[in-house]
Amino acid sequence: MHPASDDLRAPEELRVELEEEPLVALDEIHAAAERLRGITVHTPLLRFGAPQLGDPLGRTRAWLKPENLQPIGAFKLRGAYNALSLLSDEQRSRGVVTASSGNHGQGVARAARLLGIRAVVVMPADTPRVKIKGVESDDAEIVMVGPSSEERVSSAREIAKTDGLAFIHSYDHRDIISGQGTAGLEIARDITELQDAPGGTFPAGPFTVLVPIGGGGLASGVATAVKSMRPDATVLGVEPILAADARQSLQEDRIVSWTPDQTARTSADGMRTTSLGRLTFRHLRHWLDGVVVVEEVEIFRAMLRAQSLGRMVLEPSGATSLAAWLFHAEELPADGPVVCLLSGGNVDPAEYGRWLDAARAAGG
Repeated sequence: MHPASDDLRAPEELRVELEEEPLVALDEIHAAAERLRGITVHTPLLRFGAPQLGDPLGRTRAWLKPENLQPIGAFKLRGAYNALSLLSDEQRSRGVVTASSGNHGQGVARAARLLGIRAVVVMPADTPRVKIKGVESDDAEIVMVGPSSEERVSSAREIAKTDGLAFIHSYDHRDIISGQGTAGLEIARDITELQDAPGGTFPAGPFTVLVPIGGGGLASGVATAVKSMRPDATVLGVEPILAADARQSLQEDRIVSWTPDQTARTSADGMRTTSLGRLTFRHLRHWLDGVVVVEEVEIFRAMLRAQSLGRMVLEPSGATSLAAWLFHAEELPADGPVVCLLSGGNVDPAEYGRWLDAARAAGG
């Protein structure tokens, strides 16, 4: 892994006294999966690769879980629908508000429309247009604020207080974590079925799952589900090196907060959160086996490989796990296959083209 350099560390580090709320249990994730039947897609495990992609360990193929194929183009509908479906009748009648850099807002907007609930989404002004359009298409109300996640959350909480709305945190919320964990439930179930099938194509034994970390909701849920069902598995988080607060937090065993100016440097807009949440930190500290960090150009090259070899469009956040497999094989367990969770594919066409050009300039 890349060592954390002093210039990447936030001047302000947040020490918190962790609450003793129980960690999300596997039963909660199973219950979330039942609520999501017919709402989200059980995305498949797809074989990906080619001989020219062989890593130093001789693995020429990985398995991809394409959450970019979800109805909103990202995994966030899992947690959003699960959380909104658990609201009381009174809360539903009043509505919800959330803070989001894009995909969570789309998830809440879609879930609210399906459930007949008013939704307000607080978003940064630099949100990619494609994600703003996604929220608008589901008739949610949008409030634009500055770029920092703290400002978004503060504004959303103020709206919740003023309008009597239920605030739905984008990641530090057990119902969100449970919903996102259904992706891990599917991975563990599908791998076990493939391994048990006669002449199965998925090798028997341990395996590794690579999952992006922004605020930590997805990684918390996936790690909980996979490690609970398959203790032999390794689950590694993946972050951009320009927004690697989770890695630093886990290394130092405390929540470390980066500044908005620091995390804004990464192209992965879905991973610009400035710190983990209290609940997600506890889950990652308990379940996660480590964190791999990737460079910006590695993300772009992974996007290009996904497009040229897999015929898939990924946003930068969605390509981080693939970048870890392609360019950091030495940091992964030597034994067993690798599953890359692709978290989303909502990207503006013009920016996408520029990033692919950067990937080609770097060698493809």
